[in-house]
Amino acid sequence: MSRFPKRPQLAFRPLKEQRTLQATLLRRHLAYCARSSPFYRRVFQTAGIRPGAIGLDELSTLPFTDKADLARHNDEFLAILPDRVVDLALSSGTTGKPNRIMYSERDLQRLAYNEELSFGACAVNARDTALLTCTMDRCFIAGLAYYLGIRALGATAIRNGHGSLASHVEIIQTIKPTVVVGVPSFLRRLALYAQEQGLAPRRTSVRKLVCIGEPVRGADLRPLKLGSDLQKLWNADVFSTYASSECVTTFCECPARQGGHLHPDLAIIEVVDEAGRPVPAGQPGEVVLTPLAVEAMPLVRFKTGDISFLIDGPCACGRRSPRLGPILGRKQQMLKLRGTTLYPPAVFAALDEIPQVGECYLELLPHAELSDELVIHLGLRAALPLSRLREALQARLRVTPTIRVEPEEHIRQQIYTEASRKPLRVIDRRKAT
Repeated sequence: MSRFPKRPQLAFRPLKEQRTLQATLLRRHLAYCARSSPFYRRVFQTAGIRPGAIGLDELSTLPFTDKADLARHNDEFLAILPDRVVDLALSSGTTGKPNRIMYSERDLQRLAYNEELSFGACAVNARDTALLTCTMDRCFIAGLAYYLGIRALGATAIRNGHGSLASHVEIIQTIKPTVVVGVPSFLRRLALYAQEQGLAPRRTSVRKLVCIGEPVRGADLRPLKLGSDLQKLWNADVFSTYASSECVTTFCECPARQGGHLHPDLAIIEVVDEAGRPVPAGQPGEVVLTPLAVEAMPLVRFKTGDISFLIDGPCACGRRSPRLGPILGRKQQMLKLRGTTLYPPAVFAALDEIPQVGECYLELLPHAELSDELVIHLGLRAALPLSRLREALQARLRVTPTIRVEPEEHIRQQIYTEASRKPLRVIDRRKAT
């Protein structure tokens, strides 16, 4: 079997050249879906779609695919014989039953190339040693992806996964990694723990933090408090990433930190409004991805449920492909509070600006037909009158949510659970109604 083709300089080429190649790859992708995927064969035939007639400008005429489709028709998405599946990941489904995402050997080569480009964009190279604080077990694809990407670059990977804070600190002291990959709120906890043990994170070997799973920048591309904290605590460059497990696609910042770079030979990105219509660059909407050259479970116009915006124009790093802005929220977590539309990241950004606020999580509750209820559970590092807390949030959010001050240890028990790979900072109880 031939190796997956690499085009590491494509993002630097003129946009017209990139689009010409994308159009070729899209036609090839759609023809493969029509021929090999039972799901898309049926969808295309029912809708009278002729894949050969679809170019980049016609992509928006094709139907969307979403997680509900994956849940209802999971087996129909497999486009290869089962004995060619070499790895399997589980992604959260819409019915509580995880969706199976399967990969061929060629898909894993594609995954390694994707991560090689992403890590390379944020200046990781073969001289680096990377501490991976994300798990490779429990059918979690991201941990495997990062490991493959680090290997593809020729860098050294330390697979400590979900190790204890103490074990991570010991590795930092003894092996001296230059890069740490992890969830940003965990990396902040790790830095604070290291300080408690008498180790100053900013004086260690760590010079780059690659942040996954949580935003560290706001809509204006400036660091959120979490991002600023990480930079100060570690004295390291902080890079934000965005990934979709189903689409096996990652967007990673470069040193300019002006959005996550698209790999044009691996995916086509759209941002659409509530009606499913593409919106212009700079306008927020739902991120839709069409991953190219996927073999086992190809997808077409997959709705991620994430809200963000596109950034066009050349980047200072020289890449000319579109970039993806920070994730502003999850579509399913959108709140309607007394006429104001709100996403959880905006609440966390407001809380981050209040120094006395420690650990916190949000509880989303049904309230009335056209409104929701937001309860903020938080711990305080220092005394702060509840009235001042309400005033600060009202000024930023334009609404005053319900606030419950609780012991920080109780808050941590709700956030960091064995059942979840990521900190559980949003509990949406509206789904049960």
